[in-house]
Amino acid sequence: MKRKTTKIALAVMTALGIGLTTSLLWGSSPAAAEGTKDSTAKAQAPAPAAAYDRVKYPEGAAQLAMIQSRALPATPVPVTAPLSARVVYDEDVTARIGVGFSGRIVSIKVAPGDSVKAGQVLAEIDSPDFGSANADLSKARADEERKRLVLDRAKELTPGEGIAAKDLELARADYEQARAETARAELRLKNLNPSGMAIRGQRVALVSPMTGVVTERSATPALEVSPGMANPLFVVTDPARLWLMVDLPERLLGQVKLGNKVIVNSDAYPHETFDAKVVQLGQTIDPNTRRASVRARLLNHGGKLLPEMFVRAAVLQDLGNGVQVPNSAIVRRGVYAYVYVETTPGEFVRREVKLLTQGSESSYVGEGLKGGERVVVTGAMLLDAEISARAANKS
Repeated sequence: MKRKTTKIALAVMTALGIGLTTSLLWGSSPAAAEGTKDSTAKAQAPAPAAAYDRVKYPEGAAQLAMIQSRALPATPVPVTAPLSARVVYDEDVTARIGVGFSGRIVSIKVAPGDSVKAGQVLAEIDSPDFGSANADLSKARADEERKRLVLDRAKELTPGEGIAAKDLELARADYEQARAETARAELRLKNLNPSGMAIRGQRVALVSPMTGVVTERSATPALEVSPGMANPLFVVTDPARLWLMVDLPERLLGQVKLGNKVIVNSDAYPHETFDAKVVQLGQTIDPNTRRASVRARLLNHGGKLLPEMFVRAAVLQDLGNGVQVPNSAIVRRGVYAYVYVETTPGEFVRREVKLLTQGSESSYVGEGLKGGERVVVTGAMLLDAEISARAANKS
């Protein structure tokens, strides 16, 4: 009986072993193995890169309130980051009006900010210099006329030997001296009044030699004036034309040419730009700053910029265009730089870009971005954190 039980047990175990072997063989067949590999690969394969570079929020999402995008145009690329510059008078259209005589101001006709025309009276000055100069000229002319008459009589008497020849020569010499004295008196008066100001007695009308705006006035009532005063009495200029003096590092001198366009920004008008053109390159280097002063002619339509303003100037290159983006729009990851572009409302795509120049407030992008695309200028870090979090959850 015991032997019979053992045989039954061995038969059951053999049947189980055959079934197990068959199952193992079936599971390790090529088709099954291939199916298993496909399933594992699908489970472990990363999502396409585009899935990590794109974020889309539904309309009304709270995140959209913290994201701002703006269409940025393509513009010429500057030689370097904006440089320090100073606005000064355009001396070609500026008159610094002083006097070449002594006197006292008796009346002032204009105030700073007034527009004036060429020949308009700015002030009236009482000048004893003109009184004495006019008197000297009158005396010289009278003496010249008297001596001319003497010479004429001498010429009439000489043929009949009414007078000696030496008397004629003396009369002629006296007349020539009188003419010279008249010329001297006229030159003195002209030197006192080179611009032909109107004179009544010894009162002089000081006039503007050009049309423009009175930007400075040091003249005051009863002020004593004289040649060589430290400050001009009036400064008249055309405010639509100014000079821009750009401090250019010497390493950039070879990249700036006459005629290069300059874009000017001012803290007074943060959302406006002004145009200028390089008209003179620096001729010397400041030994302390190692910079040259480059002069550009600035168009100041509207008169918003004022002389002695400090501004930022970007000298543009002649090579291609780029897109100027604020630094708040740029996300850096190691040596790579990215921006976020809004393709459709609420949908943002990350783009790798190449920076052409980098400034303290903005940079210029070359490859990776076209002019006119809407770039995220506020909230780029929020989008980058969102993409990083999604990538980490999917990995």
